[in-house]
Amino acid sequence: MSKQQRNTRGKRREDSVIMNDAIRARELRVVGDDKEQYGIIPRADALKIAEEKGLDLVLISPDATPPVAKIMDYGKHKYQVEKKKKEAKKNQKKIEVKEVKFSCKIADNDIAYKVKHAREFLEKGKHVKLRVFLRGREMANPELGVEVLKRVWPMIEDIGVMEKAPHQEGRYITMYVTPKKEK
Repeated sequence: MSKQQRNTRGKRREDSVIMNDAIRARELRVVGDDKEQYGIIPRADALKIAEEKGLDLVLISPDATPPVAKIMDYGKHKYQVEKKKKEAKKNQKKIEVKEVKFSCKIADNDIAYKVKHAREFLEKGKHVKLRVFLRGREMANPELGVEVLKRVWPMIEDIGVMEKAPHQEGRYITMYVTPKKEK
């Protein structure tokens, strides 16, 4: 065995799995890759069995007495775990949040135009963030922004649910609306 092989064979992996020569316990409860129980055997014998099968000896439960190790193909196991993670991630539903901005001094026809866009987003199943930007002296009267959002809410309440009531976030008055769940 070369020096480089000796250095990499028993080291801990980056995901902190203790395997092969890095296992320090004298006796181990060993389980085979085919659920076969080897019982409590010395570490040297467990390593020999794993080597004969061309597999790794992986410490599963280091805190048990005696520690539990499993003979398995660690590379294959790691691949399957990664594959399951990717599959779970693929099945997740991504929530898209669209933002509609208003100002304090907005006309009714402009509100209707922007509400039309918000309704389209809600009908497509997207979440909508309604924001009123406060400029200069408007910061002294944030209730003006709340009033704008209160004028907007009746126009979209039939297809949306108010997730968060109008509240101030820095220079913005913000309200979150999500689409109503269909039965």
